Amino acid sequence: MIQVIKENGFQYYESGSDAPVLLLLHGLMGALSNFEHVTDKFKNDYNVVIPILPIMDMPIKNVGLKGLVEHIDKFVEFKGYDKVNVLGNSLGGHLALLYTLKRPNKVNTMILTGSSGLYENAMGTSFPKRGNYEYIKSKAEETFYDPKTATKELVDEIFGQVSDRNSAFRIILTAKSAIRHNVGDKLNQITVPTLIIWGKQDKVTPPFVAEKFHDLLPNSELHFIDKCGHAAMMEVPEKFNEILSEFLTRHTNVHSS
Repeated sequence: MIQVIKENGFQYYESGSDAPVLLLLHGLMGALSNFEHVTDKFKNDYNVVIPILPIMDMPIKNVGLKGLVEHIDKFVEFKGYDKVNVLGNSLGGHLALLYTLKRPNKVNTMILTGSSGLYENAMGTSFPKRGNYEYIKSKAEETFYDPKTATKELVDEIFGQVSDRNSAFRIILTAKSAIRHNVGDKLNQITVPTLIIWGKQDKVTPPFVAEKFHDLLPNSELHFIDKCGHAAMMEVPEKFNEILSEFLTRHTNVHSS
């Protein structure tokens, strides 16, 4: 079970070693549990850190990508990390890109999986009538190649968020902000080693998005995983971790066990 630390206005998980920092950023309706397999694999060899993004808690005027990047920036500063290896899924990938653009000197490597920032076929900027469980269930299942990956617990969690008027409003504001913050014209500025891991059957950010990221990021490598949707670290964790481990070993001098 991942234990959440609450400190100085931040909520986060930290495995707590002196090793290089692996900073994990979840998606719009993501949670710490999304990174359970990554945490288990890397927590002994890296300081695995997962900040909870305050989409539901921050002042409404700050809701959006700019406010979230500022939160990450302040968190890294508060923790005193020298450099981070930042990994983001979906909206988390978008935030990793924006943070790297803002603080290039703080990022050792960047890892993107199912990242927004160029194009995403998301739920759109409006939700159907709140309380439509079957719609939310079908959307959650579409996230994965194997619909069974969308467990009842996961669907219930998402349904709970979008059923609350305040939460749904914040999700829509953040989704609209993501569409406005297209980073295509800035990617050539990012020169840190970048790993792109993508599901071949991703319907939210289809494979052509990964190829475009690869084209535009000058120091990037691209790996596709077959029979995999939008959240590779959840759906095909062994393969995801194998690709990630090999990349991190090359760029951090740490050999994960």
